[in-house]
Amino acid sequence: MNKEYRLYIYAFLSRTMAGTADKRYISDLRNNTDLLELLGEDTKEWFLNNDDETILDALNEDFSSMYVINTQAVESFVLDAKNETLVGLQNPVMNFYYKNGFELNMDQSELMAPDHLSIEFAFMQTLVFRDEYKPQYEFLKEHLFNWVVPYMIGMKSMALTPFYSDLCDFIVEFIVADFEYCSAEMENRSE
Repeated sequence: MNKEYRLYIYAFLSRTMAGTADKRYISDLRNNTDLLELLGEDTKEWFLNNDDETILDALNEDFSSMYVINTQAVESFVLDAKNETLVGLQNPVMNFYYKNGFELNMDQSELMAPDHLSIEFAFMQTLVFRDEYKPQYEFLKEHLFNWVVPYMIGMKSMALTPFYSDLCDFIVEFIVADFEYCSAEMENRSE
């Protein structure tokens, strides 16, 4: 995987998991057939056979059901049954951000948890941009790989749209491939 691809995918995933879609997001997806093909043939066909308003309504209903009403894409919620968000450096993810110079101002985000998947993807995008392989590998190993893979496998059954169904598969495949890529990079750099 090259750097530009990884940056683009992490940016796309961060935006996608941040909240519901808007008209611009739908337009951007519709105009990016390469990305639609990458997500899956069902998603591409769905975009080709439906108008923007239908897609927008269906995506927002699906996102709200999957990631707002029934569960939250928050690491501490998924891994700890208490549904509590640890704040500050008590939160292992926030502590990881701090140690790696990722400044996160929660007052500037609608996302109320520093370990929300959208923010974790944005953090990975930052690490990829900086070419910092060791923290990428460690964050994937300690965080994303541990909770996102099983979470997305479980979430797929809740998806009502081809987009979110394919997205769940895509995220699992991408995280696994990126973890393998970072593992190989770490081995190459230690030789």
